Amino acid sequence: MKRGDCERSQCPFNSFHEGDAAVNGKAYRVLLLAAILCAAGGIFLKKNYVPDDDLAGVVSENVESPETAQTSEDLQEGENTETQQESQTEMQEKSQEKSQEKIQAEKDYIHWVDFQVSYEALCEAYEADQILHEKNVSADWINLLAVTAAESGGTFGKKEVNRIRELAASLSDGSTTLEKESLNLKYYDYYKEAYGAVLSQYVGDYVFLETDDAGNTTETEGYGLKAFSPIAKGFPYSDYDDFGASRSYGYNRPHLGHDMMGQTGTPIIAVESGLVECLGWNQYGGWRIGIRSFDKKRYYYYAHLRQNYPYAEGLQEGDTVAAGQVIGYMGHTGYSSQENVNNIDETHLHFGIQLIFDESQKEGNNEIWIDCYALVRFLYRNQTPVVKVGETREWISHKTLKQ
Repeated sequence: MKRGDCERSQCPFNSFHEGDAAVNGKAYRVLLLAAILCAAGGIFLKKNYVPDDDLAGVVSENVESPETAQTSEDLQEGENTETQQESQTEMQEKSQEKSQEKIQAEKDYIHWVDFQVSYEALCEAYEADQILHEKNVSADWINLLAVTAAESGGTFGKKEVNRIRELAASLSDGSTTLEKESLNLKYYDYYKEAYGAVLSQYVGDYVFLETDDAGNTTETEGYGLKAFSPIAKGFPYSDYDDFGASRSYGYNRPHLGHDMMGQTGTPIIAVESGLVECLGWNQYGGWRIGIRSFDKKRYYYYAHLRQNYPYAEGLQEGDTVAAGQVIGYMGHTGYSSQENVNNIDETHLHFGIQLIFDESQKEGNNEIWIDCYALVRFLYRNQTPVVKVGETREWISHKTLKQ
């Protein structure tokens, strides 16, 4: 026997004669395939064995192998592809809608105001407002300031003050209109809203309650300035534009208010009518008061009030106050985590104005505080007279805005 014959005879799949070569080849392949399938079948059965106490040793016809289960899931996903794609598309559309709503919401309110209107510009615009009101011209001091700012980029020098005067004259004699002047000014609407947030309740129709020395109260009606200086009439003070100056107590930061130096006990006046939102101790501002305007656009901050007797008698958080009303007294409390401590070197009122276009700006990193130095100078023209109550430490106003 040849070596090749021996190898073939020992092979279990070589039982055909060499003369049947074609048949042998086909048979070999068929038998080999059958053997592979049988082996695979054994493996398949082993993978489908269910090691459960109740089913021990039983091959489950309904249990799929991991490979089979994966294929089943793939088929199920394939069958639901259209439905899932529709669901994903819908979710993406909703997500995009929410993103657009968020972006739109952010665009719907002003995020920053740099109030650079000068004292001279405020005076000129106010005087012009009185004339326009008398002639029933549909424009006011905010419109005049907004047109001028949109032309100048928000700065106010002598040129801009002259522009306010000329614009008011042209509006008054009818040679131009506000619509014509503001038509092609890209940022007119921005300045109108920004300046309106500061000044909208300062000028207009008013009814003042005025009390004489005998205690008699009369009502005076008119049109004009209805906001007040934060310092009562007859009490001296000194100030300068210190907005943005450095402060270091607690941490380094810019000064976001206006300091008015005066005497301890000087009566502090509500600049505008509003609601007392905050009253109490703050380690930076000492005894302080926070008043929100009724239109919620402005938050007035009065700080460093007098030790032991900081507030007008009976004033509480949640109270409504009238413009011109005494609300507290100047002092130098603050810069202490302990209440009622005088840690400020010089007696003064810290006066601040915060603008709020959205409630998210009330507290946090998005707060808008404006330089109010020029505005305080302008409000000096409307100081409220006060009288002392007997031998007490209390003072009351003789001129307030009727609610």
